Amino acid sequence: MKKVFQLSKIYYWILPALAVFGMASCKKQSGLGFTPGTGTPTISSVQTINKYKPDTVIQATTTYNSSGIVSTVLDTNRNHTSVMAFDSITVTGNLGTMYKINGANLGSATKLTINGVAVYYNRSLGSDNSIIFTLPTNIPYVQPQPNTIVVTTLYGAVTYKFTTLPPPPTIISVSDFDFQAGGQITLNGKGFASVSDIKLRATSEEVSIVSQNDSTLVIKMPAQTAVTESTLLFTYTSGANSNAQTASTAVFNDLDNAYLIFADNNFQNSWSNNSWAGPSGVSTNASHSGTASAEASYPAGGWQIEGWANWYPSMAYDPAYKYLSFWVKGGTASHTLVLVGNQMAGGYGQVQWTGSGASAYAAQEVVVPPNVWTFVKIPLTAPATPFDKLSTLLNFWANGTPAAQLGFFLQGQNGDVNETMYFDEVAFLK
Repeated sequence: MKKVFQLSKIYYWILPALAVFGMASCKKQSGLGFTPGTGTPTISSVQTINKYKPDTVIQATTTYNSSGIVSTVLDTNRNHTSVMAFDSITVTGNLGTMYKINGANLGSATKLTINGVAVYYNRSLGSDNSIIFTLPTNIPYVQPQPNTIVVTTLYGAVTYKFTTLPPPPTIISVSDFDFQAGGQITLNGKGFASVSDIKLRATSEEVSIVSQNDSTLVIKMPAQTAVTESTLLFTYTSGANSNAQTASTAVFNDLDNAYLIFADNNFQNSWSNNSWAGPSGVSTNASHSGTASAEASYPAGGWQIEGWANWYPSMAYDPAYKYLSFWVKGGTASHTLVLVGNQMAGGYGQVQWTGSGASAYAAQEVVVPPNVWTFVKIPLTAPATPFDKLSTLLNFWANGTPAAQLGFFLQGQNGDVNETMYFDEVAFLK
C-alpha cells in the first residue's frame, strides 16, 4: 500500500503540470514561435532591411551581340560597400525593395495592403511586433494616391502614411532611334509621369515634352544640334526630391549629322537602286519614317542580292564613321541576310552564306524577323583592320576606298517563298 500511495502522489503533481503546459501551447499559433497579441494593432515606423547609397557616377557598359549590334547601358554606379544602417526609418518606398513594419499586435495579421493593393508577406519572417514585405512592382504610384499602408488583424486595422515612389523613367520601346531637327519620337515604358525636364546628355541641349503620361512620352528633338549620338538625361520628381536624374539606356542618332543612303522617302547622296529583281527601289507600300522606303524582292529559291549603288562620286572612307544603321521590315518568315559591299572582304557577290560552313563573317549576318520593323546598328572598323571571321565589326572598306555598292544577299532555302523586305533610314553614323 505504501508504494501505491507514493505513485499516486507523483501523478497528483504531473497531471496539473501537463494541463498548464497544454494550455500555454494552445495560446501559440503553430510554427510561428510567438504569441499574437489580442489588442488593436499599431504601427510605429517602417524601415528598410538594407539600403545602398548610390554615388553620382554614371557608368557606361557597351556590348555587341552576335550580329554586331551595339548595346550601351548607362546606369548610376552603386557603392555596395556603403550600406546604410538596418534601422533606416522611412516614409517612402521604392518598388522591388524589402521593408519592415514595426509596431504592436501585428502577429494575427490577415491582410496587408498598400494604396489599396494586397501585398504578400511571409508570416514566419515576422513577429507580433513586425511584418516584413517586398514592395511589389504593381503598387500604384502616380499621384494622387492614398499613400497608405493598411494592416488588418483579427482584432482591428491600422493605417500608416507611406508613399510609393515612382521608378526612374525607363524606356522599354521607342518609335525610332533616329531623329532629325525638330523631329518627334514616342517613348514607351514607365515612370514618365514624373518627368519635368529632358536633355541630350552629350550636349545638354533641351528636348521638349510634347505629351506625357506614365507609360508614354512624346518628345521633340532640338531644332539644330551638333550631336551625332546621345542618350537622354531625365529630370524627375521622386518623393521630396524634385531634381532626381537618370540617363536612358537607349542611344539616339542624329541623321542630320550622318551620311545618308536612304532617308526622307528617297535615296540620298547620289545613291540609287541596284537590285537584281523586281519590284524594287523606292516604294510607298511601307515606311518606318515618312511615306516611302527602299523595297527589295527575293524570289523563292533564288540566290539573290538586293541593294543600292553610288557609282560616282562613290563613298570614301571617313574615320569619323562609327556605325552602319538601318531599319528593315521582314517578309513572311525569319531570314538571315548577308550584308555585302564591293569593297568588303567577300565583295559584292553570291559567294557568302550563313549556317554550317558559313563563309560570311559575324558582322555581315543580319537576322530579320518576319513582318516587323527591326533596328540594326553595326559598329565599323578601319580599312586596315586584319580580317577576322568572328569579328562583330564591319570592315566596309577592306579592299579599298571609295565604296560604290551596298546590298543584302539571301541564299535559297528549300520550301521558302517569294519575300519582300523594306529598308528605311539607312545611314553611316558618326
